[in-house]
Amino acid sequence: MRSAVIIAAVASMATANPVVVREATFQDGIDLSVFDAAPAVTKTGPAIGAVSETPSYNKAAASAAAVADAIENPISSSANNSTLKARSAAGDAAIGDPSGCSTLEPAGSGGVQTTDSYNAFMVNQTLKDIGNNAPVPQGYQLSFSGKQGSTSQNGYLGLYTLKSFDTILCQQKCDAATACTAFNLYIERDPKYTPTSTCQNPPSTINYKCTLWGLAVTSDTATNNGQWRQQFHVGITASNGYVKNVKPDAAPGFDGPTAFAGAINAPDKTFIGSKYFPGPYDASQCTAACQGTTQYDREHPNADGTYDACNFVNSYVLSENNAPQGTYCGLYTKSWEKKYSTNYGQYRGNDYYSVSSSYGWTLNPQDPGHI
Repeated sequence: MRSAVIIAAVASMATANPVVVREATFQDGIDLSVFDAAPAVTKTGPAIGAVSETPSYNKAAASAAAVADAIENPISSSANNSTLKARSAAGDAAIGDPSGCSTLEPAGSGGVQTTDSYNAFMVNQTLKDIGNNAPVPQGYQLSFSGKQGSTSQNGYLGLYTLKSFDTILCQQKCDAATACTAFNLYIERDPKYTPTSTCQNPPSTINYKCTLWGLAVTSDTATNNGQWRQQFHVGITASNGYVKNVKPDAAPGFDGPTAFAGAINAPDKTFIGSKYFPGPYDASQCTAACQGTTQYDREHPNADGTYDACNFVNSYVLSENNAPQGTYCGLYTKSWEKKYSTNYGQYRGNDYYSVSSSYGWTLNPQDPGHI
């Protein structure tokens, strides 16, 4: 019922746009043109100096936007694997005199180093051991550990600063957040005072930071190695990544999800096209796009009254060089079994685009595709 309401709310949008003529076709690998066309994600981690950023991802709003997108920007049969567009994306200074410092930042819970410098922080074995000895929460698997960088990628949801290196509490924060599938827990060297022109390298404080993600975290996503704030060098150590062992939710009006080995590579003319949504993995965007696509096609049938009905969705996480990017959706006029999920990834130049968390949803009942 909710899906019907969403579709009804955007039903008038299609009339303002030119009609797209399309027929289901054979599938030739992953269509990267939809990935290329997606807007670059600007929020790939917490703001510099942030202590807390509450998760605010809204699945209902994302699904509604996916339906609207399917109607306003119907899939064209002319999509191809275009060239990937460009994406927008020092020494150890001595601690200065804090007399010029005025604004205290939140005190960390990690104590104070005997030698207060960036280099001393980065080689501190006690801090490294804290991360190495942390338990892996039930229902999660350890993706990486002991990195000296935090995750920076698509799918950022929120940040919590903890009182200790508490993997269980961070896991609980993730479980309570919509669309959270992974978290990164790390120790960060932060300034005790806000760095300014008169407070360029203040004393440090140590924080335990827990970031939540709507995409898996890997060792290749731990690319934030700290920043300079005036002459203060922010440092990161004991960075561990954890990924939730869970499959996506069921979707109203669809059977599934069915777990697949890779992406579906359909052997006959049933492939309608693809949609891609950068950010957290949210398969409900794919089933919503399927319904929106069918609505558009039903309102613009062929001369004989037939149209491409989306009866099956393959949703998965698309990664670029092992860094998860977002939710990829393949739309089909008929359902396909697991034995056809044979595309595990493909190269484009030196870049490798891989498939993970691949699932299928089958519309029930099936749409016959004619008026």
